[in-house]
Amino acid sequence: MKFEPAPLEDWMRLYYFAVDDDIGSSGVEDYSLADLRALLGIGADELDAVVFRDSTSFGGEEVRTAIAAHWGTGDPDQVMVTHGGSEAIYLVLSTLLEPTDAVVVTEPTYHTHTSIARTMGCDLRVWPLRPENGFRPDLDDLRAVVDGAKAVVVNFPHNPTGASLTPAERDEFVEICREAGAYLVWDQAFREMVVEGEPLVDPVHDYDRAISIGTLSKGYGLPGLRVGWAIGPQDVLRGTLDLRDRMTLHLSPLVELLATRVAQNADLLVGPRMDNARTNLALLRKWAAEHPDLIDLPVPMGGASTFPQLLGHADTTDFCHELARQHRTLLVPGTCFGDPTRVRLGYGGPAASFARGLDTLALVGEKARVQN
Repeated sequence: MKFEPAPLEDWMRLYYFAVDDDIGSSGVEDYSLADLRALLGIGADELDAVVFRDSTSFGGEEVRTAIAAHWGTGDPDQVMVTHGGSEAIYLVLSTLLEPTDAVVVTEPTYHTHTSIARTMGCDLRVWPLRPENGFRPDLDDLRAVVDGAKAVVVNFPHNPTGASLTPAERDEFVEICREAGAYLVWDQAFREMVVEGEPLVDPVHDYDRAISIGTLSKGYGLPGLRVGWAIGPQDVLRGTLDLRDRMTLHLSPLVELLATRVAQNADLLVGPRMDNARTNLALLRKWAAEHPDLIDLPVPMGGASTFPQLLGHADTTDFCHELARQHRTLLVPGTCFGDPTRVRLGYGGPAASFARGLDTLALVGEKARVQN
């Protein structure tokens, strides 16, 4: 298959490693191996005991058991461990879908949720997240497009907007998918990253056609570990093996060891990072109130990013180029998500760097406003 371009990945390739302050990413501050060893009590003897033999196609039993216990139904046979959430999304969608299948996707959206189905020749039906509603999902909009759909693909809290469902809306949403008989591909990359309240209940607990996609890359600050998973019906997971046997085969046993210990002690990692994100979000809201001529900020319900409009910019791309090239500050233009007037603004990074990034954004934004 020849995929359409992925503007977000192109942008991150260009600037992610070329800036000092990152206020565009959707994750949190990264942990080091030393951090993990200290937080989780991983000794040198455990690392030395790792033997670099092959793992199994679905992942070793210990890591699948740990993931099933913390994020799943408790059944390790419903878990497949993958190279990040991206591999899980690719394997699951490529296995579930056939050309001409109808697939419901949100808009705006993360690119893999749409590009795989579009490349396969599926009929994409848009469930719009409307800016005039703060990007909050409207279930009546879903009802208008779900009949006859093979799958509904979502992530809540949502990337890039930070919008989500209430617990009652989540239950209604699952029931809509059940009545339509659609598979529900629930990308829970930001599950624990809620601004207030508790994380939503994963649909794998109450819908037998739900497939949950998870990752340690976002709230857990471990993107370089490249650990993700799919939790779902065994027949769907078995169906992915034709692809996996021709791609990645399995994970490293060293990666599985670290992922197991993280899953067994997940709150130790995500808790401090979300405390920092909430502090940064409070600073962002105060900053936005002080710059009403620069930004229109929708308040997120979760995740670590929001999707504000930069006022006075019909297309924010050149502005974001200038921030990165001349001021070494990363901000992602809305063209990467289909709306050129907006930017993805991430608030999950280190507090000092985030504050510097906002100062730079204000300085360059005010300069652009005066010039215009």
